[in-house]
Amino acid sequence: MACGAIAETKIGFVNSDRLIKEAAPAIAAQKRLEKEFEPRDRELKRLADELQKMQQELETKGKTMSESERQRKERAFADLSREFQRKQREFREDLNQRRNEELVQVLDLANQAIKRVAERRDLDIVFQEAVYAHPRIDITDEVIKALENAR
Repeated sequence: MACGAIAETKIGFVNSDRLIKEAAPAIAAQKRLEKEFEPRDRELKRLADELQKMQQELETKGKTMSESERQRKERAFADLSREFQRKQREFREDLNQRRNEELVQVLDLANQAIKRVAERRDLDIVFQEAVYAHPRIDITDEVIKALENAR
């Protein structure tokens, strides 16, 4: 009797990785993040270039500088290096937090779309993780399309 119930169960599968990469809301979220963090990324690149120039100057001219000038430049390099590391850490933390916020919204929309597709197809269960899923039960394309139409 239990075997009969299993044979009648309609199963679907959604590739979550594809949803996160290909669905319109996920793509829009990625573009928002890039736009939001681009100025800070540019500033970090500028600081990295400045640090590299200071290091090169210390390496090439350090031996010919006076002791006080060399110490002053080494202190300036160390200060800038600490500032760069602090800004880099803050950037990563803020980016990760915002990425997680965006991901929660995308996943919520995706789950709603999965539910709509599952109801339309009269599926009993939809898996998002599987070692193997036959293409016949993969509803990822339908969910991606449903997400594009839900905008």
